[in-house]
Amino acid sequence: MIKNILILGAGSAGLIAALSLRRFFPQMPIRVVRSKDIGVIGVGEGTTFTFPQFLFNDLKLSPEEVYAHAQPTWKLGIRFLWGPRAEFFYTFSKQFNFRRLDLPKPNGFYCDEGVENLDVVSAMMRQHRALPRGKNGLPDFAQHQFLAFHIENERLVEFLEGCARTRGIEFTDGTVREVERGAEGVAALLLESGERLGADLFVDCSGFRSELLGRTLAEPFRSFDRSLFCDRAVIGGWPRTDEIIEPYTTAETMEAGWCWRIEHERWINRGYVYASHFLSDDAALAEFRRKNPKVAGEPRVVKFRTGRYERLWVNNVVAIGNASGFVEPLEATALGVIVNQSRWLGQCLRENSLAPTPGMRAIYNRVAGDSWEETRDFIALHYAFNTRIETPFWRTCQAETDLGKARGIVEFYQENGPTSVAEPLLLRHPSAFGMEGYLAMLVGMRVPHQKPHQAAVTEREIWRNHTQLCKTVAKSAFTVREGLDYIRQPGARWS
Repeated sequence: MIKNILILGAGSAGLIAALSLRRFFPQMPIRVVRSKDIGVIGVGEGTTFTFPQFLFNDLKLSPEEVYAHAQPTWKLGIRFLWGPRAEFFYTFSKQFNFRRLDLPKPNGFYCDEGVENLDVVSAMMRQHRALPRGKNGLPDFAQHQFLAFHIENERLVEFLEGCARTRGIEFTDGTVREVERGAEGVAALLLESGERLGADLFVDCSGFRSELLGRTLAEPFRSFDRSLFCDRAVIGGWPRTDEIIEPYTTAETMEAGWCWRIEHERWINRGYVYASHFLSDDAALAEFRRKNPKVAGEPRVVKFRTGRYERLWVNNVVAIGNASGFVEPLEATALGVIVNQSRWLGQCLRENSLAPTPGMRAIYNRVAGDSWEETRDFIALHYAFNTRIETPFWRTCQAETDLGKARGIVEFYQENGPTSVAEPLLLRHPSAFGMEGYLAMLVGMRVPHQKPHQAAVTEREIWRNHTQLCKTVAKSAFTVREGLDYIRQPGARWS
C-alpha cells in the first residue's frame, strides 16, 4: 500500500507529476526534492493543446491565474519550411482529415496545387492571427478549442511550484548524495545534508540524469538512433523589438537538421537541432548565427541522446519526462508526454487502490512505452520525406530512416491517398497525433500516392469558395498582441 510519494526533481516534469497525483489523491503526502544539481533547462517551450487542457480541465486553474503568472502566448500549430512546398501549416484542428458534406472526398484530396486556408485555424496562421472574433466582437475563447501555448520554461516552473505549494505539496531543497536500495527497489534518498527521505513510491523526474531508474536501478536504455540521427542542439535567442508575435512555432530545414523559432511576448527563442556525425559544433554554431544575426550573447550547445528506457515503472520507481526518455522537440511533445505519463500513473494507482500489482505496472509500461515509440515514428516520418535541400544528412535521412510502425501508415497512404478509413487499424491507441497528424505531414510534404483525384468543375468551385471563406473569417481575427491587450483589461470575458 502506497502511503506517501517522493518526487525527485522540481522542473516541469516533477511539478506536473506532483500536481496530477494531488488531483487523484487529495490527502496523499507528496514531497518534491529540489536539487541545485538538477536545474531548469531554461529554454522556450512550445506545447500541444494537451497542456492547456491539463491546466484548465484537470487542475481547474482559472484563465486569469494562468495568463497573469505563466504569461504564455498562443500557438495554433507549426509552420513548416519543409519539403517541396514554400510552406505548410500543421494545426491542432482537422484540416486534412475532414470531409465536407458537399464534396465527395476528404480535404487532403484537394491539396495538389496548394494547402492554403484549408480551415479557419490554418487561415489564421497565414494571416498572423490567433483568436477568432466572436459575434459580440470580442476574442472567442469558448469556440477556439485548438489553442496551445508558447511558454518560457523558467516562468512556467515558478508558476507550477506556486500551484503545488497551495495544494499542500511539500518541498525539500537538497542534493542526493546516495540512493539507498531496498527490497522494493529504492528505500530512501540520502541527502548531502545528512537527511534521509524514505517513501513508498519514488517518481524520478531528474531529467537526463535519470538518477533512480537509469543510474540506480540500471534499467536498460533503448536507443532511437536508427530513426532519429540528431544528437545536439544550439540554443539562443534575442529580445523582441518590432517583430510580429506569430501564433505558431516555426520548424525550418537546415543543413544537418532543423531550426525552431518559438514566439514569446518579450523574447524570440531559436534552436538548431543537428546531427554531430554530419556537422561539427563550430559549423553548426556558424550556420545558426548566419540564419539568426540578431541572436544575443553566446548560444549554448546541448548534447542529448534519443530513446527510452525499456521499462518506465520498475518496482517502486516510476520515471516521468526526460528521466524516462527523450525525443527531440520537433512536434513539441515534451510537456504533453509528461502530462499523459502523470495521468496514466494516477489512473493506475487509483484503479489498484494504491496497491499496484505487477500486471498494472506492465500495462503502464506498455502504454507509456508505446507513446515514446509513436513519437519516434512520427518524427522519423518528417525526416524520411523532407526533400527541401540536398545535403549528405538529408540524403541519409531519405535512404536510411527507420519508420517503425509508421511504415504501414505511409504504405497505405501511398496506395490509397489521404483517406483515414483505416485509422483504427493503423494507429496505436491512444495516439498523440491521430490520422490528422500523419496526413498533415504526408500531404504537406507532397509525398506521392496512387489515387489522385480529378475534381469536377463544381467541386473545384466549392473548394475555392470554402478556402476563400476561411481566409475572410481569418482576416477578422485578433492577433496575439491584440489578444494579450484584451485579456489584461479589467473585466475581460473568458466565456
